[in-house]
Amino acid sequence: MKIVKGQVAVITGGASGIGYGLAEALAARGVRIVLSDVREDGLNEAVARLGAGDVDAIGVVADVTDAASVDRLAEQTIDAYGRVDLVCNNAGVVSPAAPMWEQELTTWRRMIDIKVMGVIHGVRSFAPHLIDQGSGHILNTASSGGLAPLPDRTPYTGTMHAVVGLTETLDAELRRAARKVGATVLCPGLVDTPLGQNSVTLGVAALPPGVDGSTMKGLPGVMSARAVAEAALAAIEADRVHSAPGSGVADRARARVGGLLADLAADDSFEFPRT
Repeated sequence: MKIVKGQVAVITGGASGIGYGLAEALAARGVRIVLSDVREDGLNEAVARLGAGDVDAIGVVADVTDAASVDRLAEQTIDAYGRVDLVCNNAGVVSPAAPMWEQELTTWRRMIDIKVMGVIHGVRSFAPHLIDQGSGHILNTASSGGLAPLPDRTPYTGTMHAVVGLTETLDAELRRAARKVGATVLCPGLVDTPLGQNSVTLGVAALPPGVDGSTMKGLPGVMSARAVAEAALAAIEADRVHSAPGSGVADRARARVGGLLADLAADDSFEFPRT
């Protein structure tokens, strides 16, 4: 899909981080923006910042865990602009650090509701519009944690693996339904975002005493949200299903795939007992 002036993009989790980076990158291309977030104050500030740059943008408060709320987001998008071209299911949180058996059930439920069901709700509400149009794209934000193991963050990496798998399948389904409609999953490495602090605000995680969750600046290999957004848009324009920017991400993914292939090869050579 080519991204051109006058198109309409919807971005959930758009008040900060990668979502706002996507808004900036798309606005620079003349795309009209529907920015959405569950945090009304942060959303209003983000829309005001975009609007100060003479960008055509509106804000819609929506909770991605609520299917009816996302349906209303789709309705308000069509009411405002009459179409939608790019849907960025970006809202997300991070889980506390602990082994899987020590993770709280409430953490699991919240991660699944936001990261997995949030994507499902976005696809359910917007895909029919793209298919009817015969063009468009869906971008689902996951993480490098969806491409390789990430010990002590099982709720996070488990839901991110789910988003990767469902996006790969979604792309095949969309292209079968309409040749010019597809999907991409974004799996970045470390990004300078306030994800930790936002997760605290939404009640998913708690920061250790003295830790500032508002930034990741200074960490080795950390990327800006805008740089990640530009990589994602390049992948969309190239009709790629995967975008995985970041230091070491490809190496970790190759190690996982190598281990998988080695295990499969072992099964291929295994001589099963005859019955």
